[in-house]
Amino acid sequence: MLDNADLGKLIVRLTLGGLLLFHGIAKLMHGLGFVESQLAAHDLPIFLAYGVLIGEIVAPLMVMLGYQTRIGALLIVFNMLMAVVLVHSHELMALSGSGGWALELQGFFLFTALALIFLGPGRYKVHS
Repeated sequence: MLDNADLGKLIVRLTLGGLLLFHGIAKLMHGLGFVESQLAAHDLPIFLAYGVLIGEIVAPLMVMLGYQTRIGALLIVFNMLMAVVLVHSHELMALSGSGGWALELQGFFLFTALALIFLGPGRYKVHS
């Protein structure tokens, strides 16, 4: 019999990881120039841009598979905090053109990952 809580955790993991993975794949395919420019603008070393590949490819895969989910989710939280600080801080209290919060997507990734840190992967995961 399916456990609703574990099925819900699986859906949350697949949604968070799957949606964030698209961002990582785009950066992998098109380069890290934008991330590097944001780091340079904040006087940070541009080699840190490679960290976004961990936060948007490795961590989402960990979360989706349920492998070290809490660590993967923590990496996503850190990645999203860096994105907000380096790129989106001016939008923190802004509304989008459609009336929603300007940082809805970043907020979704950040707070869903934060919830997974507390929830864990559930039963449906790869075994480590």
